[in-house]
Amino acid sequence: MKFSYKKLWKMLIDRDMMKKDLLREAKISTVSMAKMGKNQNVTTDVLLKVCTALHCDISDIMEIVEDDEVQ
Repeated sequence: MKFSYKKLWKMLIDRDMMKKDLLREAKISTVSMAKMGKNQNVTTDVLLKVCTALHCDISDIMEIVEDDEVQ
């Protein structure tokens, strides 16, 4: 099982936001953004900042999927 941030990327598209906009709004590092882009683990602090910036719940930006479903 792994994390997938596909929901986050879809949300950014739906809100007409770019990754750099999220970086600025959430005040997260480019390293954290890169990790999410690779479906790697990030701290709960980063996830909280993203959820706060987007006014959403954690289930709106990520999900747990089987290993073979993550691309």
